[in-house]
Amino acid sequence: MTDKPSHLPERLALLADLNAARYITDGLLTGKEDVPAIALNKVTEPLPHNEARGALLPVRDLVDDAMHVFSADKATAADAWLAPRLHATLRLTRREAADRRFWNYLALGVAPDYVVWRQTTKPKDGGPPRVAASRFRGSADSQAFARLWWAAELFRNGPDYGPVVTACGQQEMFNSALRLSVIDHRPTAQALVTLISRGTVSTTREVNALLKAVNASAATLMYDVMAPDIERDGRPLAQWVEAAEWAPAVPRRGLPEGPDEERAPEESVATLTEHFAELFTGAPVRGKNTDDNESD
Repeated sequence: MTDKPSHLPERLALLADLNAARYITDGLLTGKEDVPAIALNKVTEPLPHNEARGALLPVRDLVDDAMHVFSADKATAADAWLAPRLHATLRLTRREAADRRFWNYLALGVAPDYVVWRQTTKPKDGGPPRVAASRFRGSADSQAFARLWWAAELFRNGPDYGPVVTACGQQEMFNSALRLSVIDHRPTAQALVTLISRGTVSTTREVNALLKAVNASAATLMYDVMAPDIERDGRPLAQWVEAAEWAPAVPRRGLPEGPDEERAPEESVATLTEHFAELFTGAPVRGKNTDDNESD
């Protein structure tokens, strides 16, 4: 099985797509090879800042703890634990998180063993278990670490990561929700989480049906008019990022706290929760009588 890198620098770095592709070998994807850490770090670029949030060890420690707490056959459960803690440890802005080079480095330079541990699946054609290359170098909804960060960013409610735990406990929220532009509307995201926490939707197919109905409805209804959000203030995020200089390590048992932003308006969340519940009653659910909660 792929092991943790033999060489870990003090700081995180950036790894360009072309350079990352050189190290995504068939041996790595099947968990039979390690990443040549020293060679990889020679082709990285430094972060554009020298702040404490760029330290590598806190991220590596977090990954080690996730693999220790969750067994290999329950690896999907690590998502809900790791997503809020990764987000609170990195303290990125959205612009920084949009840089694929950052996630390339986390997957290949910091924790390729985690990617193999978490994302190895058995192909439908009966071939040997392997990891999809997009888990190392891919879009925000598929790359192993980017998907966790963006789920935490889109489903947190101000400083509260509780909704993130709920959302990340349902794999279809990664598979489908992160691809929908409507999720950037906070009352929409919180309404979806509310329906999951209430048990209105619970299986993978039910969540998929709900998301399709919500997205289709958005073509004719403007959710931001129907259920307005407050105007976002960038100061709490800036202060939270700055506080990384003296912040302790994120807690392993209790949830960390995110930026001290105002929460999504309760009235707007309630309005959309009711609307989405009505949409779901008429949504076609494939194999409705089958409890199908597959893993990703």
